[in-house]
Formats: sequence, C-alpha cells, structure tokens
Amino acid sequence: MEKLYIIKIGGNVVDDESALAQFLHNFASIQANKILVHGGGKLATRIAEAMGIQQQLVEGRRITDAETLKIVTMVYAGYINKNIVAQLQQHHCNAIGLSGADGNAMVAHKRNKTDALGKAVDFGFVGDVDAVNANFIHQLIAQGNTPVMAPITHNGAGQLLNTNADTIAQETAVAMAKLYETVLIYSFEKSGVLLDTNDEASVIKALTPAYYASLKEQQVIYAGMIPKLDNAFAAIQKGVSKVIIGKAAQLNLLLQQQSGTTISNG
Repeated sequence: MEKLYIIKIGGNVVDDESALAQFLHNFASIQANKILVHGGGKLATRIAEAMGIQQQLVEGRRITDAETLKIVTMVYAGYINKNIVAQLQQHHCNAIGLSGADGNAMVAHKRNKTDALGKAVDFGFVGDVDAVNANFIHQLIAQGNTPVMAPITHNGAGQLLNTNADTIAQETAVAMAKLYETVLIYSFEKSGVLLDTNDEASVIKALTPAYYASLKEQQVIYAGMIPKLDNAFAAIQKGVSKVIIGKAAQLNLLLQQQSGTTISNG
C-alpha cells in the first residue's frame, strides 16, 4: 500500500501569516501523497462581530445560525482555502481546494445533541459527518493533485453545514485507510500533548488508551484537547496507521516521529 499523509493545520497557525507561510513551505516539500485539512481561525468571528452578528458557543463549539453559516462558508471555503491553495501553488504543489460539497467529497447531517439534562441543544447549521467520497479523493491524488479540505460539508439535499476540522481530518483518514497506509497528523501551536499546559517541555511522547483514560481521570488532560484526542483514538481503532499530534513549525520532525505525541492502541 502507498503511504498517505493527512495533515490538519490548526486555526491559530492559520491566523499567523508568517507561521502559515513557513508551514505551507514545509508541507509542499513532502514527497509523498498528502492531503491538507485546515481550520477556520478567528477571521470568521472577527467579521461576524464587525457585522453585528453575535457568536454563541456551547461546550466550546460554535452555534452556526443562518447568517453565521454564510460568513464561515465565505471565509473557510473561500478566502482561507484559496489563500492556502495559492501559496502551495507558489511552491509548485498542485493543490486543489475542496469543501465537502465539491465532488460530493463529504456528506454530513445536521447535529442533533442533548445536554447533560437531556435537553436538546440546537447547534444550528453544524454538521456531523456521514460519509467520505474516498474514491473521488483518491482520483484527485492519483492525478497528481493535493486536496486542501475546508471545514464545510453538505447534507446531500442542498444544505451546507459547518463541520469541525479535526473531525473532517479523522473521518477522511479513516475513509482513505482502505486505500492507503494512512498517517494522520494534527499540527497546531503546541509541541504535542502536554502533562503541564504551561510547560512545552512536558510533551507526552506516546499515548495509549489506558494512559489517556488515566490522565483524563486525573484531569491532567481536559477541555480543548479531549475532542482532538478522542478523534485520534477513533481513527486508530478504525484502521489509520498512526496519529501524531505536535507543533506545526516542526512538521518535518513530526513526519519522522522525532517530535510530538504519537497515538497508538498500545
């Protein structure tokens, strides 16, 4: 099986022009099959606030009303996606930007969740993934393209949906694992999964399900890292070869497993 790297770049790096440019230079130099999944950063929030559209969060996730959906689609699948594609073309990486609607790449359904009391929570136009069109993405790669995936999906009935980029990366990796030896890399501003969030030197080199459960119980790992790690372990359980979490600025070292945190079944 050929190897495929699926690399997700976090929103904080997307917000930093210099950090993003350096990351994309390193990404373009990878001499292997690759897919880039990007987050949205803070630009959509800034534009929404400037337009007087109040932003609401539930459990750290954005509630996407109809007006916010217009903004995140324009920003994520428009400006950010095409800016990334243009920079990759500068480095002779033949990138092609995709939302989930393009080529029917990713179908999702509107999120239906309840809170701890069993009360329904309306996240608006937020999508949870149902299916990934692995054959379409494979065809793009086989033709020499590098897909760049924005965190916008669709429901197959004409409705766009805002979808978590970590989840898009995980679902894509699982789907592509049937066709490639797939490595999923979550790259962001931190050096990996940290024992102490204030100490970049406290990187956990390897994380197994048992160790992860223990750290959660001790509340060493909490808040924003839990969804990312839950996605990572779900990917491993469904056939992804490796998941690595670490600093975007150290992408070359992450590829060689010389940096960051490696997730495994133990």
